[in-house]
Amino acid sequence: MDVSRQSIDQESDLERGPRARTRRLMLETATRLMQSGVTPSVSEVAEAAEVSRATAYRYFPSQSALVHAVVDEALGPILEWESSATDVGARVEDLFRTSLPRMDDFEATFKAALKLSLEQWAKRQSGSLGDEAQFTRGHRIDLLEDALRPLRGTIPKDEFRRLAQALSLVFGVEALVVLKDIWGLDAERTQAVALWAAGALVRSVLKDRAGLETGLGGAESG
Repeated sequence: MDVSRQSIDQESDLERGPRARTRRLMLETATRLMQSGVTPSVSEVAEAAEVSRATAYRYFPSQSALVHAVVDEALGPILEWESSATDVGARVEDLFRTSLPRMDDFEATFKAALKLSLEQWAKRQSGSLGDEAQFTRGHRIDLLEDALRPLRGTIPKDEFRRLAQALSLVFGVEALVVLKDIWGLDAERTQAVALWAAGALVRSVLKDRAGLETGLGGAESG
């Protein structure tokens, strides 16, 4: 019985092995293309990777699914970010310091994904998107809300949400587009400006809350 179970496990490993290698090949090929500034279709990746289209679509049924997988690969350690700090400012700074260099390394990939998002938006506006699977983005929401966790419950929900939304303006490829492409800043300066903006936003909220609490305290003591 043990021998039979071992045989089954070996067969499963063999089955998973080639599939895993094929998927990895497609992801690496798609990443290479996106790092060159291209937003490839599944068929284009299949051709570049010398994989049949039928096989390629079994792994990635749509361009959106493919690009989403490549973006997750590019994000890498950012998606695994955790902090034991209890100070919200320190947590936000740590998240930015962890994320911004990685975003810079894969800038072309994230811009290619942004291009797909904008193209789909234009198609939706014109009513020509059809049944095309929608490319969705939203990792930054979870990451920023996790960084702001010490504030949850200490400030109103709408204020917490607004701070996360404001931080999202300087956390992501859009910040690179503005600071590098429009302002012409280099990577180091871009990261410095984003860090300063994030810190300023957090300090502003903390200052407002401290002022409010002081005012309430003064009213009660009077």
